[in-house]
Amino acid sequence: MSTGRPGRQSLVIVGAGPRGTGILERIAANTREKAGPLELDVHLVDPYPPGGGRIWRREQSPLLWMNSQAQDVTMFTDDTVQVDGPVLPGPALHEWAGIDGRVFADRRSQGGYLRWVYEKAVAGLPDGVVVHHHARRALRVGGPRHGRQQVWLEDRPRPLLADVVVLAQGHLDAELDDEQRALAAYAERHGLVHLPPDFTADSDLSALAPGQDVLVRGFGLAFVDLMVLLTEGRGGRYEGDRYVPSGREPVLHVGSRRGVPYHSKIGYDWDAAAGERPPLPRFLGPAQIDELLAKPGGFDFRADVWPLIDKELGYAHYHRLFTAHPGRTAMAWADFEEKYAAATPLGAELGALVASAVPDPADRLDLATLDHPLDGVRHTSYEELQDGLRAHITADLERRHDPAHSPDLAVFLGLLSVYGQVVRLGDIGDWWHGFFSFLASGPPGPRLRQLLALSRAGVVKFVGAGMRVSAEDGVFRATGATVPGHVVEARALVEARLPQPTLARTRDRLLRELYEDGAVSTPAGLLAVDPDDGRVLHRDGSAHPRRFALGPHTNARGAGAFTRPRTNSPSFRQNDATARAVLAFLRDLSCRATAA
Repeated sequence: MSTGRPGRQSLVIVGAGPRGTGILERIAANTREKAGPLELDVHLVDPYPPGGGRIWRREQSPLLWMNSQAQDVTMFTDDTVQVDGPVLPGPALHEWAGIDGRVFADRRSQGGYLRWVYEKAVAGLPDGVVVHHHARRALRVGGPRHGRQQVWLEDRPRPLLADVVVLAQGHLDAELDDEQRALAAYAERHGLVHLPPDFTADSDLSALAPGQDVLVRGFGLAFVDLMVLLTEGRGGRYEGDRYVPSGREPVLHVGSRRGVPYHSKIGYDWDAAAGERPPLPRFLGPAQIDELLAKPGGFDFRADVWPLIDKELGYAHYHRLFTAHPGRTAMAWADFEEKYAAATPLGAELGALVASAVPDPADRLDLATLDHPLDGVRHTSYEELQDGLRAHITADLERRHDPAHSPDLAVFLGLLSVYGQVVRLGDIGDWWHGFFSFLASGPPGPRLRQLLALSRAGVVKFVGAGMRVSAEDGVFRATGATVPGHVVEARALVEARLPQPTLARTRDRLLRELYEDGAVSTPAGLLAVDPDDGRVLHRDGSAHPRRFALGPHTNARGAGAFTRPRTNSPSFRQNDATARAVLAFLRDLSCRATAA
């Protein structure tokens, strides 16, 4: 592959998955409106195929699904997306694939869609732009601030030369932290199995033997993948609500801090629920974000941001309750709305207003209980806990599939609105992202019905909330707060969660060296970037003129590289801003070269 021909400019994008593809689509869109020739080599660096990248590659189990309905997945802008560049509509996944929009497509299908988007973006580039894919890992980026950058690739003696570099690696692997290193060493000494945090599709699960008791710490989406691969993936099958084992399954003892799986995806759409959408944002919009960013001494998430989030989500909930289910309220919406707007967030006045206007406590929004449903719940036996958890999951499924509880859907829309706003605040810690995922990014309903069947079959057993794992007496032991005193012993432990890499612990050598060379790490260990265009920030307070970064390894992370249609996705806004900044820099560079 070329390292850059004389007279031509060069852009290197590290990462050719959804984020890199989205940036390329925005480059293609924005070059349509610019006059003049563009002589540019675009180098995509990724060992995995362009479009899907690692997570959405075709070479993975067809049993693994997307976590969104096909109608809720798009890579194209629409007229709700507030970008400076052109809006170029395109099909959502279900329209492209010709499938029912309510289907949870498998990940290989999404990989096909992303590959098509990539090819469409390449085809939309001007004649002077040539795209090269390098199926290698990027190891290092160097070069002077005001000169061409060098991007070194594995198994390649010469670097790629780049006028601009965009880092879009996506989700990253991480070195083990102190606890995981200790557990791994203990497992090696005692002949146990320890699988640290990983992308489940890439984990070697062959060490988990049929019938073996396995402790699983983590009850989110990584657990769902693990559950699928160790059951259907080993030959089991479902007959209605009953699971028929193959005999090759281990026994999974699963727990977490919350002790329950993420809330089910909502199983109806707005048309089924009928009625007006809440007008969002209302209490946490651009003006409030501007005020938070301008706050002397900075803002505090719990004191300054969370009260606004709570009030915004409450507004979405009660707007829906009052307008769609007025028989369950005791006050006119106009009166409630006026008093709600005037009340202090999280204050006693607001609580009293809700109590007087909404008679049934089940119709009131209680975010604390939603976040930790097992707080204070105690069972007297392990068997009682199994019954209790199955009842909880069943109730959650029924509620999330019943339009009579459509305020839940309004809260979901509120969460999307909030996420789109708080991304401007940068690194606000992991708690908010976990809370958002627990409420808004849970598994499809069919997966939870499968979980219930596996529980009844004895293949999955619940440990409860506050799960603690210890390594002693040659085994792993798990305890939980929900059944005090009960202990589960096993010779295998799986950490069912994604790695949480910081710049200091990431296995991505390029990012680690970038940090060592002066790039800023946020308190949570993320790469700090300029929120306006994604330029990489340095410890001297400057933004690097030639290096950009977007994605979950940065403090400009969004809810995903692709998104629901018609939600003004922050990811699209970021991609467009970065693409325009890159093109503006290249054109300015070209003009200066011509003038010289």
